[in-house]
Amino acid sequence: MSEPYYITTAISYPNGPPHIGHAYEAIAADVIARFQRAQGRDVRFQTGTDEHGLKMAQAARAEGVEPQAFADKMSLLFQEMCDILEVSYDRFIRTSEPAHHRASQAIWTAMAEKGDLYLGRYEGWYSVRDEAYYDESELTQGDDGEKLSPQGTPVEWTVEESWFFRLSAYQAKLLDHYAANPDFIRPESRRNEVVRFVEGGLSDLSISRTSFDWGVKAPGSEGHVMYVWLDALTNYITGLGYPEDTELWRRYWPADVHLIGKDVVRFHAVYWPAFLMSAGIELPRQVYGHGFLLSRGEKMSKSIGNVVDPLVLAERFGVDQLRYFLMREVSFGQDGSYSAEAIVNRVNAELANSFGNLAQRTLSMVYKNLDGAIPAPGKQPEDAELLAKVDAAVKELDEHFEEFAFSVGLEAWMTAVFACNAYVDTAAPWVLRKSDPERMADVLGTLVVAIRKLAQAVVPVVPASAQKLIDTIDAALQGALEQPVPIFPRLELPAEEGEAA
Repeated sequence: MSEPYYITTAISYPNGPPHIGHAYEAIAADVIARFQRAQGRDVRFQTGTDEHGLKMAQAARAEGVEPQAFADKMSLLFQEMCDILEVSYDRFIRTSEPAHHRASQAIWTAMAEKGDLYLGRYEGWYSVRDEAYYDESELTQGDDGEKLSPQGTPVEWTVEESWFFRLSAYQAKLLDHYAANPDFIRPESRRNEVVRFVEGGLSDLSISRTSFDWGVKAPGSEGHVMYVWLDALTNYITGLGYPEDTELWRRYWPADVHLIGKDVVRFHAVYWPAFLMSAGIELPRQVYGHGFLLSRGEKMSKSIGNVVDPLVLAERFGVDQLRYFLMREVSFGQDGSYSAEAIVNRVNAELANSFGNLAQRTLSMVYKNLDGAIPAPGKQPEDAELLAKVDAAVKELDEHFEEFAFSVGLEAWMTAVFACNAYVDTAAPWVLRKSDPERMADVLGTLVVAIRKLAQAVVPVVPASAQKLIDTIDAALQGALEQPVPIFPRLELPAEEGEAA
């Protein structure tokens, strides 16, 4: 049986519609999932929505609907985004599902049985926007004098009865785990931040609220609902059937990677492993905190008015084109910037002019000059040399994708595309058509093999387009090639470019 591989995204908070940041993470996780499947692994890929908490209750009230009805409507937008962007999830989880309530209550009970929960009184700074508690030392002051969280969101002083988790008891255990498993938190910059934070000392964590009721009820504690992060993080095991000993659970846990944004690393690399240690559950193998996607170098915010609907971009530029741009343009793990011009320039230069044009002119020559019959590759040294370059580039792409270095892997892929174009220019099959038709056939046969290998390598990034090209070639090998159609037409910068950027 093939080796299992379990990847999750952070579940999205649907108090508003999806933005490009949500799409970026979903696409990156999908590229990993498709790549791992292509390596022969048995992949389980989970994404979904985090539907509880005060923010959701407030957003529902603002719309004059019940929280569940609001969650149903908003969650659907995130699922539709994934479907349109070709995100090949196996499970789209929603934290309002009864199965998730059962799993969350089960992990709470396991932590309580360990003696790690106690009832107390919470007094401190709380950010509704972040659904997070902050120490006074972490706060900054805004222009108008109000206190702000490290994320720049307003905080308010909160006093209420609360259940606490003995996070302080796990400081040494967490540091030992980080030391024994250096790849547990990646990239290294995030690991260093987390280690410093934990070394600074951990306070016990408030894990219930009594000031609202939209959430998972705390077992045996009237009026308490779980702190949204305990409930949200549990989704990763809910989706495998926890607390039941299911086949999915036995096969896929521990997760190979939780792919998340850098702003939620603390929850995933400090709180979550501590909860799991307390509950006696094995820890995930890795937490990977990727960077932010910036609009022209600026962080997106509703107040600036630069929040972009990813489906508008996908409709304007193409789903595969958007996916390629995001994986190629940004060094994964770091912050990256995008604009309409950057998308058009990158896609035209690499997909349309280089790879798309290579495939189009090669297949068109086969169609016009060889009655659509694809010939065998040539046996000259330059033919073998080209195919060796392609194989080397594909191997390099695989190695970089295994490390989530997508832009570097695609750079290697592009060197092979350029090598194919140089081979075409040197061999000049349009000249050989008259002077040496047999050699022309060899050249075209070599190019078709190279193009198919390149298309296969990039399926995880541009699944629909690459698969269409592979299917066209494979169908032609069984019969005759049909009139080729460009797979990556050139993009034009929209007149209303400002809307997309």
